[in-house]
Amino acid sequence: MAEVNKPMSNIGFRLMKLIFKVRDFLAPRLDVLKEAEIQCGFSVLDFGCGPGSYVAPLVEMVGPSGRIYALDIHPIAAQEIERMAKSKGFENILTIESGCRTGLPDNSVDTVLLYDVFHNLVCPDEVLREIHRVLKDDGTLSFSDHHMKEEEVLTGVTGSGIFRFVRKGRKTYSFAKANYQTKF
Repeated sequence: MAEVNKPMSNIGFRLMKLIFKVRDFLAPRLDVLKEAEIQCGFSVLDFGCGPGSYVAPLVEMVGPSGRIYALDIHPIAAQEIERMAKSKGFENILTIESGCRTGLPDNSVDTVLLYDVFHNLVCPDEVLREIHRVLKDDGTLSFSDHHMKEEEVLTGVTGSGIFRFVRKGRKTYSFAKANYQTKF
Protein backbone atom coordinates (compact mmCIF):
# COMPACT_ATOMS: atom_id res chain seq x y z
CA MET A 1 0.00 0.00 0.00
CA ALA A 2 1.22 3.52 -0.79
CA GLU A 3 2.09 5.93 1.97
CA VAL A 4 -0.92 7.77 3.35
CA ASN A 5 0.81 11.01 4.38
CA LYS A 6 3.09 13.50 2.61
CA PRO A 7 6.30 15.15 3.87
CA MET A 8 6.73 18.91 4.22
CA SER A 9 9.33 20.74 2.15
CA ASN A 10 12.99 20.69 3.20
CA ILE A 11 12.81 24.41 4.00
CA GLY A 12 9.68 23.85 6.09
CA PHE A 13 11.41 21.04 7.98
CA ARG A 14 14.46 23.19 8.73
CA LEU A 15 12.24 26.05 9.91
CA MET A 16 10.34 23.63 12.16
CA LYS A 17 13.65 22.43 13.60
CA LEU A 18 14.63 25.99 14.50
CA ILE A 19 11.25 26.68 16.11
CA PHE A 20 11.50 23.43 18.10
CA LYS A 21 14.94 24.39 19.43
CA VAL A 22 13.45 27.55 20.91
CA ARG A 23 10.41 25.65 22.23
CA ASP A 24 12.58 22.93 23.79
CA PHE A 25 14.74 25.53 25.53
CA LEU A 26 11.68 27.24 27.02
CA ALA A 27 9.73 24.03 27.76
CA PRO A 28 11.96 20.94 28.03
CA ARG A 29 10.52 17.82 26.39
CA LEU A 30 11.26 15.74 29.49
CA ASP A 31 8.38 17.56 31.20
CA VAL A 32 6.02 16.18 28.54
CA LEU A 33 7.55 12.70 28.54
CA LYS A 34 7.13 12.26 32.29
CA GLU A 35 3.36 12.03 31.74
CA ALA A 36 3.86 8.98 29.50
CA GLU A 37 5.32 7.03 32.46
CA ILE A 38 8.05 5.47 30.32
CA GLN A 39 10.29 3.11 32.26
CA CYS A 40 13.72 1.60 31.88
CA GLY A 41 13.65 -1.23 29.35
CA PHE A 42 10.62 0.09 27.45
CA SER A 43 10.31 0.03 23.70
CA VAL A 44 9.04 3.42 22.48
CA LEU A 45 7.86 4.53 19.04
CA ASP A 46 8.11 8.28 18.45
CA PHE A 47 5.64 8.56 15.57
CA GLY A 48 6.35 11.75 13.62
CA CYS A 49 9.63 12.35 15.45
CA GLY A 50 10.65 15.37 13.37
CA PRO A 51 14.15 16.60 14.26
CA GLY A 52 14.22 14.43 17.39
CA SER A 53 13.27 16.72 20.27
CA TYR A 54 12.10 13.74 22.34
CA VAL A 55 14.84 11.27 21.38
CA ALA A 56 17.64 12.36 23.77
CA PRO A 57 15.38 12.43 26.86
CA LEU A 58 13.87 9.10 25.76
CA VAL A 59 17.31 7.47 25.65
CA GLU A 60 17.78 8.43 29.28
CA MET A 61 14.33 7.14 30.27
CA VAL A 62 14.49 3.73 28.55
CA GLY A 63 18.13 3.13 29.46
CA PRO A 64 20.49 0.82 27.60
CA SER A 65 18.04 -2.09 27.73
CA GLY A 66 15.26 -0.08 26.06
CA ARG A 67 14.68 0.68 22.39
CA ILE A 68 13.56 3.82 20.58
CA TYR A 69 12.00 3.79 17.13
CA ALA A 70 12.03 7.27 15.58
CA LEU A 71 9.59 7.39 12.68
CA ASP A 72 9.09 10.30 10.30
CA ILE A 73 8.08 10.67 6.69
CA HIS A 74 10.79 13.27 6.02
CA PRO A 75 14.24 11.90 5.07
CA ILE A 76 15.98 14.78 6.86
CA ALA A 77 14.42 13.64 10.15
CA ALA A 78 16.10 10.25 9.92
CA GLN A 79 19.40 11.90 8.98
CA GLU A 80 19.20 14.30 11.94
CA ILE A 81 18.46 11.54 14.42
CA GLU A 82 21.12 9.21 13.03
CA ARG A 83 23.66 12.04 13.24
CA MET A 84 22.64 12.82 16.84
CA ALA A 85 22.75 9.13 17.83
CA LYS A 86 26.22 8.74 16.38
CA SER A 87 27.61 11.93 17.97
CA LYS A 88 26.19 11.08 21.41
CA GLY A 89 26.91 7.36 21.25
CA PHE A 90 23.25 6.31 21.44
CA GLU A 91 23.03 2.69 20.30
CA ASN A 92 19.40 1.85 20.97
CA ILE A 93 17.74 4.07 18.34
CA LEU A 94 16.34 2.86 15.03
CA THR A 95 15.05 5.37 12.49
CA ILE A 96 12.11 4.54 10.24
CA GLU A 97 11.32 6.66 7.18
CA SER A 98 7.58 6.29 6.65
CA GLY A 99 4.29 8.13 6.79
CA CYS A 100 2.39 5.24 8.33
CA ARG A 101 3.82 1.72 8.14
CA THR A 102 6.41 1.01 10.82
CA GLY A 103 7.64 -2.41 9.75
CA LEU A 104 7.64 -3.38 13.44
CA PRO A 105 6.22 -6.67 14.70
CA ASP A 106 2.72 -6.87 16.17
CA ASN A 107 2.46 -6.09 19.91
CA SER A 108 6.10 -5.01 20.17
CA VAL A 109 5.99 -1.45 21.57
CA ASP A 110 5.27 -0.37 25.16
CA THR A 111 4.57 3.29 24.41
CA VAL A 112 3.78 5.23 21.26
CA LEU A 113 4.26 8.99 21.24
CA LEU A 114 1.96 10.83 18.84
CA TYR A 115 2.89 14.45 19.50
CA ASP A 116 1.86 17.42 17.34
CA VAL A 117 1.35 15.38 14.18
CA PHE A 118 -2.24 14.12 14.21
CA HIS A 119 -3.74 17.35 12.85
CA ASN A 120 -1.53 17.00 9.74
CA LEU A 121 -2.31 13.38 8.93
CA VAL A 122 -4.07 12.75 5.64
CA CYS A 123 -5.35 9.34 6.80
CA PRO A 124 -5.38 9.38 10.61
CA ASP A 125 -7.38 6.14 10.87
CA GLU A 126 -4.65 4.26 8.97
CA VAL A 127 -2.04 5.62 11.38
CA LEU A 128 -4.15 4.69 14.41
CA ARG A 129 -4.61 1.14 13.09
CA GLU A 130 -0.83 0.82 12.62
CA ILE A 131 -0.19 2.15 16.13
CA HIS A 132 -2.78 -0.27 17.52
CA ARG A 133 -1.09 -3.15 15.69
CA VAL A 134 2.40 -2.48 17.09
CA LEU A 135 1.32 -1.45 20.60
CA LYS A 136 1.46 -4.14 23.27
CA ASP A 137 -1.88 -5.08 24.82
CA ASP A 138 -1.00 -3.20 28.01
CA GLY A 139 0.80 -0.41 26.14
CA THR A 140 0.02 3.30 26.08
CA LEU A 141 -0.60 5.78 23.30
CA SER A 142 0.60 9.14 24.62
CA PHE A 143 -1.00 11.91 22.58
CA SER A 144 -0.56 15.66 22.37
CA ASP A 145 -1.53 18.08 19.62
CA HIS A 146 -1.86 21.74 20.52
CA HIS A 147 -3.59 22.38 17.19
CA MET A 148 -6.65 20.44 18.36
CA LYS A 149 -9.32 21.03 20.98
CA GLU A 150 -9.93 18.38 23.64
CA GLU A 151 -13.13 17.15 22.01
CA GLU A 152 -11.34 16.74 18.66
CA VAL A 153 -8.55 14.77 20.36
CA LEU A 154 -10.92 12.43 22.15
CA THR A 155 -13.18 11.75 19.15
CA GLY A 156 -10.21 11.60 16.77
CA VAL A 157 -8.46 8.86 18.72
CA THR A 158 -11.41 6.93 20.14
CA GLY A 159 -13.81 7.36 17.21
CA SER A 160 -12.77 4.18 15.44
CA GLY A 161 -13.33 2.14 18.59
CA ILE A 162 -9.81 0.68 18.76
CA PHE A 163 -8.56 2.99 21.53
CA ARG A 164 -10.14 4.14 24.75
CA PHE A 165 -9.36 7.25 26.74
CA VAL A 166 -7.51 6.58 30.01
CA ARG A 167 -6.50 9.94 31.46
CA LYS A 168 -5.61 13.54 30.76
CA GLY A 169 -2.36 15.01 32.03
CA ARG A 170 -1.21 18.62 31.95
CA LYS A 171 0.29 18.25 28.48
CA THR A 172 -0.82 14.85 27.15
CA TYR A 173 -3.71 12.45 26.83
CA SER A 174 -3.22 8.73 27.46
CA PHE A 175 -5.07 6.04 25.54
CA ALA A 176 -5.06 2.25 25.74
CA LYS A 177 -6.22 -0.46 23.37
CA ALA A 178 -9.98 -0.66 23.68
CA ASN A 179 -9.96 -4.42 24.09
CA TYR A 180 -7.56 -4.52 27.04
CA GLN A 181 -8.09 -3.53 30.68
CA THR A 182 -5.13 -1.56 32.00
CA LYS A 183 -4.23 -0.84 35.59
CA PHE A 184 -4.15 2.96 35.83
